[in-house]
Amino acid sequence: MKIGIFGGSFNPPHMGHINAIQTVAKKAGLGKVHIIPAAQNPLKTPVEGPTPEQRVELTRLAFAQYGETYFVDDQEIKRGGMSYTIDTVMNLRKSYDANDLYLVVGADKFEELAQWKDYQKILTEANLIVTTRPGYDMPESLEEMPGFLKPLVAEFDFNFIELNTGRNIQFITLRDVEVSSSEVRKWLRSGKPVEKYLPLSVESYIKENKLYRNLGDRIGDYTKFTEFCANVLFAKKGINVRGFDLTQMSAPSEYTLIASGTSTRHAAAMAENIVMAVKEEYNVHPQSIEGVDEGRWVLVDYGSLIIHVFYDFVRQEYNLENLWREGKDMGLKDPYVGKGDQ
Repeated sequence: MKIGIFGGSFNPPHMGHINAIQTVAKKAGLGKVHIIPAAQNPLKTPVEGPTPEQRVELTRLAFAQYGETYFVDDQEIKRGGMSYTIDTVMNLRKSYDANDLYLVVGADKFEELAQWKDYQKILTEANLIVTTRPGYDMPESLEEMPGFLKPLVAEFDFNFIELNTGRNIQFITLRDVEVSSSEVRKWLRSGKPVEKYLPLSVESYIKENKLYRNLGDRIGDYTKFTEFCANVLFAKKGINVRGFDLTQMSAPSEYTLIASGTSTRHAAAMAENIVMAVKEEYNVHPQSIEGVDEGRWVLVDYGSLIIHVFYDFVRQEYNLENLWREGKDMGLKDPYVGKGDQ
């Protein structure tokens, strides 16, 4: 029997997850699928949300009505710490032959596979199913393969790759609900209807347990919070740090901060320092964080405050300040100017 492995944060699980794995199970002929919520993805910054145990329960509720084919496996939550796919695969190898295991990943994750721990061993111990969206350009020749994969290819035929490890990779195109967990979290916090994207049991559990609440209750005064985050940027040598009060505008947030770094690494480091400082001072994670891997434009979302940290060259290209010209410039001052010379 073919055994699927479908991991993710499931924060929260939504119809996109369900439709994706049902499509894969049908097209690939999977007899059983281990749905595995991650404890902590080593390639992602933690975001505000339910506990790992609550994510497991949400996932169980999401898949409960779809039969015994889908088994919610909490091994990564029980193991704790960073969740490495190779550890999960090797644990499943105790029960299944490598030839029967099929690890399901999105095309975006497939392209960053070389960053995963022991990725070459993964390609020895399990087959891969790569899910794609309509319009995705699948590799059509060995030259178009990701560099890390080329030495492992034994045979290639359109959407099927035979590896010299004895395993294979197949591509399956999805035509399902276009939604992300980060979008669902935003809608839940803003009170927008989500019944189209969440099973009723999942939505009910979220409401009963007051999950994905707006951060305002915990942050309080967003003017002071914006100034606190600005001071972190100033302390880390942020360039041209500016804050805007957008409460009189129609905008995605009430306040916004913008700053530049001298490099992509500097920009990413400033964003990470904000996340750490806010966690220590306010005990909250951001609702979402995007772009930290590339560092060209990092967006840190704290609900009523959204922070944009750019590599300076990219900031000039987008000129976001022009969008906020009707807002109020907060006139932020660097409290550290001159102190280094004393």
